[in-house]
Amino acid sequence: MKLRQSPAAKIGASIAVATGLYGLSFGALAVAAGLTFWQTVALSALMFTGGSQFAFIGVVAGGGAGSAAFGAATLLGVRNAVYGMQLNALLRPTGWRRPVAAQLTIDESAATASGQLDPDERRRGFWVAGVGVFVMWNLFTVAGALLGDALGDPRAWGLDGAAVAAFLALLWPRLRAREPVAIAVVCAVLTVLAVPVAPPGVPILVAALVAGLWGWFGRGRADEGLEPDVEPYPGRHAPAAGEGQG
Repeated sequence: MKLRQSPAAKIGASIAVATGLYGLSFGALAVAAGLTFWQTVALSALMFTGGSQFAFIGVVAGGGAGSAAFGAATLLGVRNAVYGMQLNALLRPTGWRRPVAAQLTIDESAATASGQLDPDERRRGFWVAGVGVFVMWNLFTVAGALLGDALGDPRAWGLDGAAVAAFLALLWPRLRAREPVAIAVVCAVLTVLAVPVAPPGVPILVAALVAGLWGWFGRGRADEGLEPDVEPYPGRHAPAAGEGQG
């Protein structure tokens, strides 16, 4: 299948545009928080995880020490390690692809890949979303850092809402049973309640812990309700756990 005909590639490209535009907001806010242009660009290229980056500049803008900013960013970045374990089993990258895939493992690339049934589509979705977000995010970070105050308050543009809406649109169709929907709602409520009282990064970890415990101790299959009711490998047996593309 050609890349431009791939459903996963189309999803990855659309999510890359929606998320990448949010980099404009980050670039402007980072410069306003006191970072130089090159510090802002380096943060996007090297850290490359939006939530952690915003947590970092949020602490800096509030007068916090560099160690506190690093700690907040690290807490939010823990989720990427969890994604990495899942994607390593799904994609099995080898050689130079392993470090590149590690850098591109973010919310959007993980969700695009795990939302596919076909192993080849998983791979296409991951790489298109990962590379696409990386390129768009860094380009718009540069634009935001250069434009700076000319943008006014970047939050007024609503780019943060666009990124969140695109991510939810990607995930919500997978919630096909009542239990996954209930887990999503409970975790969202817990996150909202924890945000005012917990340090940056902690609310999302609390939600992840609750979801994990629910899945561990709950009844039924762990993937019940998450996949369409179709046979993913028609005409032959499903592969054993861990089997997939190279």
